[in-house]
Amino acid sequence: MQSYFDRPDPQPREGELLVRLRAAGVARLDSLLRSGYVPALNGHVPFPQVMGMEAAGDVLAAGAGVTDIQVGDAVFGFALNGAGTYAETTVLPAANVARKPEKLSYESAATIPVSGTTALDALDGLDLPEGATVLINGVGGSTGLVTAQLAGARGLKVIGTGSDGKRQVAESLGVTFVSYNAGDVAGQVRALQPAGVDGLIDLVGGESLRAVAGLATDVKRLVSVADMSVPELGGTFVVRRLDRSGLETVAALMVAGTVDPHITRSFSFDEAAEALAAVESGHATGKVIITFPA
Repeated sequence: MQSYFDRPDPQPREGELLVRLRAAGVARLDSLLRSGYVPALNGHVPFPQVMGMEAAGDVLAAGAGVTDIQVGDAVFGFALNGAGTYAETTVLPAANVARKPEKLSYESAATIPVSGTTALDALDGLDLPEGATVLINGVGGSTGLVTAQLAGARGLKVIGTGSDGKRQVAESLGVTFVSYNAGDVAGQVRALQPAGVDGLIDLVGGESLRAVAGLATDVKRLVSVADMSVPELGGTFVVRRLDRSGLETVAALMVAGTVDPHITRSFSFDEAAEALAAVESGHATGKVIITFPA
């Protein structure tokens, strides 16, 4: 059940920032947190909880020990303490926040913490050489599209799987698209890459992951961001860094035009439940965000 309520502004504790939200990203992770699946990422806060992990906004106050970010700074980052981001104000751990570049919109910045840095961490974990082939299982969502762009910028050949509705945007990024709707996804990839792929990034999990896992020529270069059972297949679950450097790296790439967050739907704060439902359905192409009045 989702509901709205008024609350006083939370007070920043040591190492935290009070932020007035301008935009919040909506991620599949939000529904996992709601289910209680990964409580460590939400500060082990008991329910009911404020939803959301991705924030962009303006600093209203700083807690003790925060000296490198000031009141009035535009920032973006992760809510890892249970404070949530589907709210007009929230508190963010300063260590998991970066200053927003002036040329980057709040809306774009709000897509980076989960979707943008997950893509970065997955590719860094694979550490594929230029010219290698990477398969992105589930390329059409927000993380998949960023992953495809980052991979292309590194000189990798990208094959991506997805439903037919996501073909156009994926192919516009140079992805060789493989359709779920056509069936035998592994067979389609084999037809393109008979020897298999040099690396595989899974963004879907479950049977979809198991159908393609054997395409990786080296299981050490199989990584999943969606299925913690991937070690059973010889691969690894993505190692997340969650620090300022990853946020800054992706932001710089967006400012440079190397990465487009592909925001496809924007909802007002009053429509937050609809925004989450759009992402939770699994059919959203690109990124969904929630915006707040300036």
